[in-house]
Amino acid sequence: MVQRVLLAEDDHVLRGQLIDLLTERQFVVESFGDGAAALDFGLNQTFDLAVIDLGLPKLPGLELVKTLRASGLDQPILILTARGDWHDKVEGLEAGADDYLVKPFHIEELVARLGALSRRADGALQTTLSLGPLSVDVKAKAVSVGKVALSLTAYEYGLLTLFLRRPGQIVSKNELADHLYQEDMDRDSNVIEVFIGRLRRKLAAETSELQIETHRGQGYRLMQHCVS
Repeated sequence: MVQRVLLAEDDHVLRGQLIDLLTERQFVVESFGDGAAALDFGLNQTFDLAVIDLGLPKLPGLELVKTLRASGLDQPILILTARGDWHDKVEGLEAGADDYLVKPFHIEELVARLGALSRRADGALQTTLSLGPLSVDVKAKAVSVGKVALSLTAYEYGLLTLFLRRPGQIVSKNELADHLYQEDMDRDSNVIEVFIGRLRRKLAAETSELQIETHRGQGYRLMQHCVS
């Protein structure tokens, strides 16, 4: 199936190269040089995947991602950034992006990432995961602790579901990165630590029965502990 890609990149040289290379690989590319034009297209036209540069004029890429997500669009979004700082990566992912690439990058890596995101979107499991008072409706992406709904970002949700599918097992940072980023070759361990910390605090606010343990040099494990 031919996929339609929303491309938002202000560097006209890079944008032209991406249009040519993605078109050669059978993508239909709708390209824009600023965030405002990309937003107008995204809210009024259909697309399958989005590639969005964070440094866009008129409407920053971060705001573009947030607005698309706030409108209810759930298509996979890959962000492009020239910044290597992990804070920028976290900010983009928290805004609703599914993955990121740091410039410069190889086109084959971009294509591989888009393919991975597409497969993940099409192959989401429809089941329920649970541990103690924690329950996850994977189809609805709804998380609850007892009768309390738990609000998680997409990446916190991704980590939680991986832990629940590996009950009692230590999951390494590399495995967590593989699950979240698929083909990402620029993984930053600080990003994983940030999301683990946030997920840990959200669980702790609702129950003392579940804890994410840190096993130094090995990874993390979600465990249920008896509460007397």
